[in-house]
Amino acid sequence: MILEQNKKEKERAFLIGLARDYRDRGAVAASLDELRRLAFTAGAEVLGQRIQNKPKPNPAFYIGRGLVEELKAILAESRGNCLIFDDTLNPAQQRNLEEELQCKVIDRPILILDIFAGRARTAGARLQVELAQLEYTLPRLTGAWVHFSRQYGGIGSKGPGETQLESDRRQVRSKIAQLKKRLEKLAVQRAIQRKKRNDLFKVALVGYTNAGKSTLFNILTKAEVATADILFTTLDSTTRVMSAGYPCKIVFSDTVGFIKKLPHQLVASFKSTLEEVSLANLLLHVVDCTEEHYAENILQTRQVLSEIKADTIPCLMVYNKLDNCPHFIPPADNEYKALTVSALTGTGLSALKSEIVATYNRIFSRQVIKK
Repeated sequence: MILEQNKKEKERAFLIGLARDYRDRGAVAASLDELRRLAFTAGAEVLGQRIQNKPKPNPAFYIGRGLVEELKAILAESRGNCLIFDDTLNPAQQRNLEEELQCKVIDRPILILDIFAGRARTAGARLQVELAQLEYTLPRLTGAWVHFSRQYGGIGSKGPGETQLESDRRQVRSKIAQLKKRLEKLAVQRAIQRKKRNDLFKVALVGYTNAGKSTLFNILTKAEVATADILFTTLDSTTRVMSAGYPCKIVFSDTVGFIKKLPHQLVASFKSTLEEVSLANLLLHVVDCTEEHYAENILQTRQVLSEIKADTIPCLMVYNKLDNCPHFIPPADNEYKALTVSALTGTGLSALKSEIVATYNRIFSRQVIKK
């Protein structure tokens, strides 16, 4: 189900978005801009995009029949071989579009899963991505064997296709069960490792993908986590213990970035990784202040934090990339304290470290921490 499988040529893709109301077109356009970056990250060439205004998706094709016909001509003229939808398609819609247009049709969730599959480095991350992919694939197996059932009609239509389908389903379910058991073992190992750090002050960096978390993490911990100006550079949770410059030992954790419409399979499969966030004493919510729609990114991150029950943890809003937006002023926020920094140049980092220490003093003021 991932783009890399059986790939003979580069995907030449068109992006498709659906606006339920004319007032939604701006938000859909912004989401398609992000989808374009996701497609680029996955290695696809984007030929163009279309936004269709439609109150609700077409049950058979998601988009209207007229646009389906229009896309036939566009794909033929441009030699396009792939459509990428910004929303989740159900199995029938995906199958119908592929049969009608004779090209690959994918949606945003599988595109994100493909990127995660390519970026996973540790055994744990690879297991979590594979689990998410299989759980996404399971309800879509029917289409793979539909051509067998069409050889029959009425009585006797329960032919080899259905037999093979059930066999495939059993294999996928069995593989899912195996992966979950292996992940449970890894979770136990992580729990043992965390137990050794129970008495330490834990700080987790969270935020939207490409907000600069890993760059900030490297500065705060003198680590060398890979960084790049692309989406989802970091998938694996990285932890470092620091004491230099702080009154105590502090455990810093860099975590996977969040994104709009993050596949729920990924949130579920990465639960053990995200536990680093839910067990933290302080969150640094890193925000790219140069991003036009940063407010929406903040809401998306807070939604995921709520899903993993980390929304009640003390949090500092850290608006990053001040070097590219020197006059940025954080929005008024009565709930969270905000700071502006540049992880690239070091601007504002002294104030950030002071806030981390102040939070430590408030939370651990009556506890004695062994250095």
